[in-house]
Amino acid sequence: MNIAIIPARGGSKRILRKNIRDFCGRPMIGYAIEAAKKSGVFQKVMVTTDDQEIFDISQSLGAQVLPLRPKGLSDDYTPLVPVIQHAISSLGEAGAYYNNVCCIYPCVPLLASEDLSSSLKLMTDLGAESCIPVCEFTSAPQRAFRVNDEAKISWVNPKHRLTRTQDLEKRFYDAGAFAWATGDKWMVGDIVDGVAYIMPSGRVIDIDTSEDWNRAEVLYRMLKS
Repeated sequence: MNIAIIPARGGSKRILRKNIRDFCGRPMIGYAIEAAKKSGVFQKVMVTTDDQEIFDISQSLGAQVLPLRPKGLSDDYTPLVPVIQHAISSLGEAGAYYNNVCCIYPCVPLLASEDLSSSLKLMTDLGAESCIPVCEFTSAPQRAFRVNDEAKISWVNPKHRLTRTQDLEKRFYDAGAFAWATGDKWMVGDIVDGVAYIMPSGRVIDIDTSEDWNRAEVLYRMLKS
């Protein structure tokens, strides 16, 4: 059986209350909940939060919600994996076990339900224990520059200063939208050694600033028009 766990704390700093702020007509977390439910691969779609308002809104949007998690697992420095481990342990104490657990980030308005079902299929077909979505860098990172405080440029990898971009190996980055792993794999802790599900960069945006938010709204409206 499969479960989706959406971690959504209340203390976002750069964009206040961003997990439940209105985004194109609905609370932001609603898009993650909808994508999970529409994918058809989850027996449960759950939210873990430290915030009562997020708890209530998530329930109203059709998600199940775990009891409010400890503040020690909800500050600015808490990594993702311990939060998912806490959720899995809480479910286990209630007698529930899930073969595959998908952590879905709460701010993913461009996520398609097909991404969740297709990535699960990829993971299971290849017999992997984990799967994360990745995007290809649009510019070769091997030809990156450093710029110091005096605006002086230097090469990060001088050996590639004359290498043509098309001759360089492709590089990818974590799309930061969701992550699949078996329940046991999450409890071990390191999930970034499985298989990669490649997503188009046009449907991936990291929303950390007001500019990111505005750009995401523009992209969302373009995709839905």
